[in-house]
Order: sequence, then C-alpha cells, then structure tokens
Amino acid sequence: MALAQQPNIALTDLSAFKEPGNSWSLVGDVTVNLDQLNSIKGTKGTGILLNISEPKKVGFDLTTIKEYGDMVLELDYLTARGTNSGIYLQNNYEIQLEDSWTVKNPLSSNNGGLYERWDNDKPEGEKGYGGIAPRQNASKAPGLWQHIKIVFQAPKFDGSGKKTANARLISVDLNGVTIHENVELWGATRGGYGTEKAMAPIRIQGDHGSIAFRNISITDLPAAAAQGGRRGGGGADPIYVDAPVNTMIRSFVDVMPGVRSVHAISVGSPQQTAYSYDLDNGTLLHGWHGGFLDATPMWDGRGNGTSRPLGSVTRFTKKPVMAISKLATADAAWVTDTAGTGFRTKGYVMDNQDRPEFKYQIYGNKVTDAVKVLDNGQGLSREVTLEQPAKDLYLLLGEVADINEVAKGLYVVDDKAYYLQFPNGEKPILKDVNGKKQLIIAIGSKLNYSILF
Repeated sequence: MALAQQPNIALTDLSAFKEPGNSWSLVGDVTVNLDQLNSIKGTKGTGILLNISEPKKVGFDLTTIKEYGDMVLELDYLTARGTNSGIYLQNNYEIQLEDSWTVKNPLSSNNGGLYERWDNDKPEGEKGYGGIAPRQNASKAPGLWQHIKIVFQAPKFDGSGKKTANARLISVDLNGVTIHENVELWGATRGGYGTEKAMAPIRIQGDHGSIAFRNISITDLPAAAAQGGRRGGGGADPIYVDAPVNTMIRSFVDVMPGVRSVHAISVGSPQQTAYSYDLDNGTLLHGWHGGFLDATPMWDGRGNGTSRPLGSVTRFTKKPVMAISKLATADAAWVTDTAGTGFRTKGYVMDNQDRPEFKYQIYGNKVTDAVKVLDNGQGLSREVTLEQPAKDLYLLLGEVADINEVAKGLYVVDDKAYYLQFPNGEKPILKDVNGKKQLIIAIGSKLNYSILF
C-alpha cells in the first residue's frame, strides 16, 4: 500500500518510495543493544521499515514517489544508540531525528531540532544561518518507540511562480510535547535540495546511522491550522514550575483521562527527569524527561488541584492500585484496595540530597520505597525494603502488554515503551488477570531495579 494524502493511510511496504536502496528492509520487530553504538537487528515480518547504515556500508535516503504540499505527517521511529536520521519535508526542510537521550540543553542538531537553514537571497558566504532547537528535550532512550507529529504548511507561489509566502511549521509535537510552534521557514535546511516548490516529496535520511520507522501517515492540513488557529487564545498566563534542584510538589495528578490520584506527589530534579507517586497506594504513576510541572490548573484562580508534567510522559500504570500484595502463589488475584491489608501511610523522610523516601505499613510489615532519579538522568532507580523479609509479598511493576529480555537483567516493556533493569538477576512475572496483564515480582527483603525511558 502506498502513502496517500488521506486519513489513516499508513506505510506497510517500500512501494511508496523511489528506488529504495538495499539498506532498507521490511521487518516484524527490532531490537537495540544499549551497550553498543549503532547496533540494531530486525526479525522476519512486516510493518516496520528498518534502515541499517554502517561506516563501511553507508545507507541510502528514502524518497516518496508522491509529492505533498500542506499536510500533517505522523510516524513512530526508533533509533539505535548514537545514531541519527532526519525527515526532509518537501525534500528541503529537515527535522532532526537523533539519539539525544539525556541531553540537557538541546541544539538544532539534536532530536526534534530544525536543522541549520539556508537563505538563497543572501550573498554567497552568508547564506547559512542557525537552526532552531526544540523547546525542550522530549526524547526517549534508544531502542524505544518515539512519536512525532508535524503540522506543515507548504510555501505559496503566484501564477508566475514567484514565492508569495514561506513554508511554515505550524507545530511539531514529539512524544506528546510541543517542541516547535509557528516557525517560518525562510529557505531549505542544510542537506535540502534548495529549490522550493508548492508540491514535493518527503525524504527520510538514511546515511547517518541505523533507524526504524512504523505507522507513517499523512493527512490533509485542517483549515483551522492553515489559518494559524491551532491553539486557542485567551486564558491565564501559564504557571510553570522548574526544578533546578531536587523539588517536590503535592497535587492531584491525572493518570489517565478520567483517572485521578488525589494524594500524589511529583518529584523533579536538575537532571530534567521527574516522576509522580501515589501516596495512597505506594504506586509509581509515571516518569518523564524535560520540563517539570505546569501548575496552571492548580494555582490559577480557584484551581482544580491538578498539576501536569511538562515533559514527555512514560506511564507505568493506568490506575493507582496497591503496589504490594500478599499472594499465596504468583498467579493469585491482586488485591486492588487497602481493605484487609492494614495499609497505613507514614509519609516520607528526606535523604541527604533532599530526595524523598516513602514509608508505609502493609500486612504488618514496614515498607521503605526509595525512588530516585538516576545521576545520568536516564530514568529512575527504585529500592523497596521490607523490615521483615517475606516470601509472599509481591510488588506490582506495572500494567503492560508484553515484556522481552534484550540483555541479561534488562527487559523492554509494553511495546518498547520503557526498560526495566534488574542488576541482581531477579525475574519479573507477567500474568493475565481478567484479560489484563500485570507485571509483578517477589520482594523478599529488598528489591532494587531501574526504569529507563
């Protein structure tokens, strides 16, 4: 099936592209080695476009047969470690796709950046000028699927072929975060073909490292967006909270639409990695990279008590339930509320770096749950300690669709949404409960693991 400018048409094979080089193939799944640069492997199947580009065998760019003007382009992509690619809108304007995991101050050359541009009206030697960096780094780890949505308005020309309006990025959203908005494109970026047109192909860069794509779709540009009406006006100025040091804020937290944690705390860090935690259940709700919190809903006027993450969110649960359950066997039903558990929260204590360690009682045991941002900002570490060792107490790691071990003690979870790493070799258990899959693990006396995203 070829790409078409219609709703919900997704790429399923290479027939949409002009003479694809032999670096590109169709695969059913991909796996990345986090310990090696540019290491990616595909498995037999269809649905995913994989490009393998190596120093001794450089890959090829991929160009659509069909030409496009105004459009909304969406796709998922997954990088190998240390590699990059790019999407050239109309063969001219590059949005960078790169492994930018944990970059604190992203540049135009990092993931989601609008690459260095050219102005053909300037004298030779002065044509180049700076690109535009993303507002924040909303990137995920290599080997995880990322989603980008580009709302693009093509340049306009009169009947004589004279350009009357520049191309424009109306918006670019990366992993659910707006990183560009209303950006005028004065000319092609470096690597673009230079000549601007009303209609031109899309080109995917294939010579700068290995990368995979899926779910590519192109739809018509909504009339409201074309008229600059993407965002509604009015309302209060936003109230953003930064975390230049370890920072905590208590608030309501919306876990999913219609699902709210009413006794939650959000913890930010100078590493630009943060998380939210449900104090009523001992549940780690979600983590994110990028900005800390939007407190506008909580502090503007009367407010509704909620705050929102400013970065790209990775969810660990769909609903706050008890983090620890007492099970006779691993496949027994999980206890979903505190009735009969003796649960009682004991608040938290602060470590020597002003990071909270959560305390509560359950099943007659005292629990310390220490969730910390990793020093490198790659994710979170978690240490759950029981005062009395117990063979029948299990921790709910999350509600997931799948889990696959990609290296010793390292698992990729939930359609490559995040990694779980167990340094001591513990084995998580995936079980099906009433059609829902839960990932659990025995605690013993102390459980240490990391969540990378």
